[in-house]
Amino acid sequence: MKKVLYIFLLISTFGCGQDKRPIVGETEFQKKINSEYKDATTSPLKEKDRKHFTGLEFFKFDSTYVIKANFKRTPNEKPFKMKTTTSRLPNYVKYGELTFNLKGGAFQLDIFQNLDLVEDEEYKDYLFLPFLDDTNGDASYGGGRYVDTRQPNGNTMFIDFNQAYNPYCAYNDKYSCPIVPRQNYVSKRIEAGVKAFDKH
Repeated sequence: MKKVLYIFLLISTFGCGQDKRPIVGETEFQKKINSEYKDATTSPLKEKDRKHFTGLEFFKFDSTYVIKANFKRTPNEKPFKMKTTTSRLPNYVKYGELTFNLKGGAFQLDIFQNLDLVEDEEYKDYLFLPFLDDTNGDASYGGGRYVDTRQPNGNTMFIDFNQAYNPYCAYNDKYSCPIVPRQNYVSKRIEAGVKAFDKH
């Protein structure tokens, strides 16, 4: 009887382990975001989508899209209310300008600081880079994507477009998401980061 019970427990334990699928992802960023989206307490997904969720789709990691950009601080900018997908108008300020070359083209993007977050110790040096590119509405979300970064010490910044992610609105229309400013358009296909989400 003891032997039978032991075998039953062994099978049960093994079976439970099989149900717990590992977090998928090629990079730490991919694993982290997949873990957050799988967890009901941190996921922006609708419950019906989260039930079937096995991981986001990503472009293949490509070091071409890890960009060394020239950074120009713009300290005299006036704060403004950034438009969102709802009536919410969060307080932002243009923090600086990034200029860089990508696949034969020269580009400039504005980078922003969320003034509602600066009092929070965790986010006091946080910068927000929303952008549009030629994959939008095709391989990536139509409304553009975001990259999070931190304030640089000098006049250069590394921007990793492999860490570009979708606004929460791409998954669930209950969220209020900043609309990417028109000037932050890169007229190239940035085939890096999170792809468009296929809702069930």
